Amino acid sequence: MIPSDPEDLWASIRMLAPAEGVRWLEEKVEGAAEDPEAIMAAFPAVGRKVGRTTLDPEADPRDLHAWRLDDAGRTLLLVALGDRLGGELEELYRYGDADERRGVLRALPLLPVGASAVPLVEDALRTNDTRLITAAMGPYAFDHLDDATLAQGVLKYVFLGIPISPLTSLDERATPEMARMLADYAHERVAAGRDVPAEVWPVIERFPPEEELNAIVAELDHPVDERRRAAERALAHSQVLRNRDANL
Repeated sequence: MIPSDPEDLWASIRMLAPAEGVRWLEEKVEGAAEDPEAIMAAFPAVGRKVGRTTLDPEADPRDLHAWRLDDAGRTLLLVALGDRLGGELEELYRYGDADERRGVLRALPLLPVGASAVPLVEDALRTNDTRLITAAMGPYAFDHLDDATLAQGVLKYVFLGIPISPLTSLDERATPEMARMLADYAHERVAAGRDVPAEVWPVIERFPPEEELNAIVAELDHPVDERRRAAERALAHSQVLRNRDANL
């Protein structure tokens, strides 16, 4: 679930957070609305005050895409600043720990920041911290990143083993270059005798890259057993590969 309304966040906090944590957050949100600098002191304490459980009680706590109470609380603090949000956003991200940075990234779709926060998303995508990468690749990224940066983000997801199926806008932003990059990665996996994540094929098959797909099919004749078997497994998940194998 990706919350799109602050009222939904408040509803989750009032239902799941301890009563004293709810009161604390209400006071801090009111204070932030009156004094933007007050957020600097409140932001690090949100997890300790309201908790870190997932907003969806049925969500796996290990799910990197699942919103938590501290994400919601930090988002509400930032939303309270409204149009007065300025350098505080970058400062909270630059000097925050991983949870605080994730809170900033999660909040971006609900903030009136335009494209000004793109550098924060790009910074998160340069890390290998899966918590930051999944938070960065939310609706804000799909609305504001250019095609090349977004494709690199998707490739990083796949490289780090993060499921791409929760990226709900992926179909709309898929490009031939993204498909080529994923197919090239798939060939690298096959050449190493490893499996290719099945969920990359729908993206690849939207814009099938001839050279990379032919290279995967050619692995069916490789003298190394592991590579042949990996190619066979890839073939089982890809209709376009099966078609190319039949035509070669």
